[in-house]
Amino acid sequence: MKIVVTTPTRNVGSLLAPILVRAGVRPTLLARDATRIDPALRDACDVVEADQGDADAVAAATRDADALYWVDPPTPDDDPLDGYRRMGESAAHAVRTNRIRRVVFQSSVGAEARQGFGEIDGLGLTEELLDATGADVTHLRNGWFFSNLLMDPDSIRAGVLTTTHPVDRPLAWVAPLDIATVAATRLLSSDRHGVQTLGVHGPADLTFAQVATIVGDAVGRPVAAQQVGEQDQARALSGFGMTPAQVDATLGMTRGFDDGFVPADPRSIATTTPTTLGAWAYEHLRPALAS
Repeated sequence: MKIVVTTPTRNVGSLLAPILVRAGVRPTLLARDATRIDPALRDACDVVEADQGDADAVAAATRDADALYWVDPPTPDDDPLDGYRRMGESAAHAVRTNRIRRVVFQSSVGAEARQGFGEIDGLGLTEELLDATGADVTHLRNGWFFSNLLMDPDSIRAGVLTTTHPVDRPLAWVAPLDIATVAATRLLSSDRHGVQTLGVHGPADLTFAQVATIVGDAVGRPVAAQQVGEQDQARALSGFGMTPAQVDATLGMTRGFDDGFVPADPRSIATTTPTTLGAWAYEHLRPALAS
């Protein structure tokens, strides 16, 4: 079985590839820079260097593939939705050209809305492009990644978890390893056909206030959640070099969730995964704050 994994050095891909190796598969890893892949993992995989935005290169890398794990990587486009369109078109071109039967796409809760969710709207666009290929496609509608907490360690060190969300509004939170595990089961299974969606929601919906308490307990210091206004967050994002369109796309994700949204894939035994935030934070966030 030839399974191609994109973005193998990022949050989920770096965990998915070893799972497939342990399952007896020699996956093909499609990476922009092969030197970033752990040498031990490279020895157990076939590695192809390619830009996912290069449709012909992706088609060549996925020739004879039985299954594809596709992630839209970040792009430098002024409007992120333009980047998502290019990446989605590249994926769809490869699937059609090589008649790849099985595709698992790393999407997000909110992609089903198709509009009003800022950057997540781009994932909805990729869903539509993959749906039109005729392949058996599973869209993983993932919750908020635990690993997002690693993006601003200085604030957490200072005892503050900032968000533009209301701090008392619950969201699905999930460990990247749980997403990788679900992805592996779908890539290895040939029993499902047509287009399907599957929520990957972690063990419980959590408010940012609850997240702050759990994180504080795990890292051994008090942490409080604090809601910040969109204008303040926009200024901060602009300070990181984001363009106005990029800032708006980032803030748009919050607007969508805060407008009475109800996920199309409700929490159930199928969408609930086991890793708790406390366990993840102790293993990953605690050492990151100590460094």
